[in-house]
Amino acid sequence: MKKILIANRGEIARRIIHTAHAMGIETVAVYSDPDREALHVREATTSFALGGTTSAESYLRIERLLAAARATGADAVHPGYGFLSENAEFAQAVQQAGLAWIGPPPDAIRALGDKAGAKALARQAGVPCLSGYDGEDQSEELLVRQAQQIGYPVMVKAVAGGGGRGMRLVSQPGQLIEAVRSAKSEALAAFGSDRVLLERALTAPRHVEVQVFADQHGHCIHLGERDCSVQRRNQKIIEEAPSPAVDAAMRARMGQCAVQLAQAAGYQGAGTVEFLVEGGEFFLMEMNTRLQVEHPVTEALTGLDLVEWQIRVARGEPLPLAQGEVRLHGHAIEVRLCAEDENFVPCAGSVALFAAPAASQFCTRPLGAGPVLRFDHALQAGMAVTPYYDSMLGKLIVHAADRASAIDALARALREVYVLGLPTNRAFLAACLEHPVFRAGAALVPFLQTAADPIREGLAEAEGAALVPAVLATQLQGLDARALLACPLERPLRVRHRGAERLLGLALGAGQQLCVRDGDGLQDWAWSGGPPARAWCACARTVPS
Repeated sequence: MKKILIANRGEIARRIIHTAHAMGIETVAVYSDPDREALHVREATTSFALGGTTSAESYLRIERLLAAARATGADAVHPGYGFLSENAEFAQAVQQAGLAWIGPPPDAIRALGDKAGAKALARQAGVPCLSGYDGEDQSEELLVRQAQQIGYPVMVKAVAGGGGRGMRLVSQPGQLIEAVRSAKSEALAAFGSDRVLLERALTAPRHVEVQVFADQHGHCIHLGERDCSVQRRNQKIIEEAPSPAVDAAMRARMGQCAVQLAQAAGYQGAGTVEFLVEGGEFFLMEMNTRLQVEHPVTEALTGLDLVEWQIRVARGEPLPLAQGEVRLHGHAIEVRLCAEDENFVPCAGSVALFAAPAASQFCTRPLGAGPVLRFDHALQAGMAVTPYYDSMLGKLIVHAADRASAIDALARALREVYVLGLPTNRAFLAACLEHPVFRAGAALVPFLQTAADPIREGLAEAEGAALVPAVLATQLQGLDARALLACPLERPLRVRHRGAERLLGLALGAGQQLCVRDGDGLQDWAWSGGPPARAWCACARTVPS
C-alpha cells in the first residue's frame, strides 16, 4: 500500500492524511468545485478534481472516484465516514478495480447495514435486542397491529442508513400512520429504500456505543465504550468515555456482545456497535460499519491511532493488541462544532475570522500533568461553508485525569475558539457542558428536550449584554474616543440586531468616560482604545437616566 485515495473531504480527510503520511504512505485528495481551496486538498500528496457542487455530483460518484484512483496511481481507498463509507457497492467496486479497501468486507457491510438483518444476526449471536417488528410486509394495516402488540411508545426506524434520518417516536396509536409515512418518505430520499421497522421505545435511555476492531485472521477485540447521549435531531453533539453509567462488569458484557456481533458478520476493520442503556440493561440499536466521527475519544483513552490500525488491518496485518492488553486511561470528552443557529438549523456563510487555543491535531498524545486539548478541523479564514455538505466544522476533544477536569478544560477551550462570519453552536456546547445535569453525569437521550430552551434563554441574555461592547468595538477600533466624540452633543447610533433596531446615544461623560444611552439607562464604559477584543474587558455599570 503506497498511495491512498481518500474518498472524503474536510477534517476526516485531513485526519487520514496525517496518519498516512506518518506511515510513509502518499495520499490523494479528491474535491468538488466548492472545495478546491480546502485544506485537505493542499495537504495531500496529490489531488484530483471530481467536479460538481453537491455530494451527488462529486463525493457520491463511484465511477468518478475510481477514475481518480486510476489517474493518480492510488492502490487503496479510505472512505472516511459519511458519503460512501457504508456503501457495499462502493466497497465491492473498489475491490473489483484491484484496489485495497480500507474498511470491512462488502458482505459485512450489507449484513449489518440493514437494521432488520443486523437484528436477526444479533439475536442469533445472543445480543440483547428490543422487541419489535422488522418483517418484509410493510402494509400500514400490519404495522398498526404490530405496534399495538409491541405496546406504545414505539420507535419507527428506517431499515437502511443512519444518522437519525427516518426515525420517529410514536407515543399514541393515532400518530403511527403519519409517522410511518413521514419516516418512509425521508428514508427513501436519503437511502433509496422506504422500508421501516418498529421496536419498543425506551423513553429515557442512554446512547452508549462500543468500539470494535477485527483483523483478517479471526481476531476481534473491543476498545471500551463511548457515551453519546447528548443529541439534537437524533444526532450526537457531545461524546465521552468512559460512560458515567457503565462500570467494569457492564463494559465487559457490552464489549463481549459487540465482539460476538462483529464476528457473526465476518467483520474486519473498525466498527461501532451502538446500544440503548436503561436500568442496568442494554439493547442493540445498530452497528456502524465505519470509523466514527467520535473516534478521537477512544484514541485519547487508549493512546492508539485507529486510522493506523485500519490501514494495517487492510494490509493483512494482525491486530497489534489482544483484549487483555487494552488499557483505558483518564477521561475524554468531544464536542462537535457545527455551523448552525440556536434552533439547530444548519447555516451557510463565509468564515471571516478563525482563532483557536493551542491544540494538537489528528494525533494521540500521552496524558501528562494537565488536560490535553485536540482540535480536529479543516477551518481557515475566508473559507466558504456551503449548504451542500454536513454542517460540522470540527471537533474539540479534551483528555484529562478525571471527568470534572475534562469538562472544565473543554468548556474553557470552547470559550477561546472564534469562528466569526456565521452562526455556530460554540456557546451552546459550552453551556451544555456546564449544565448541572451533564456535570452530574445524568444526561440521558431526552436531555436537550428540556434543557435546550433554558440554555437558549441564558445565551440570549448574555448576547444582549454583549451587544453594546460589540458595537463599541466596531465603532472605536483603533480610535481615541475623545477624538471621535469631540462634539459635546450626544451622537446617535442606530443598531440592527436580529431584525430589530435599537437606538444608542454615544457621548463623553465626566472624567472622559464613554457614556452610552441604551433605552432608559446610561452605561458608562472605560475604553482602552485598543483592538476590538479589549472591548469585552471593559467594566460597565448601568445607572438611571
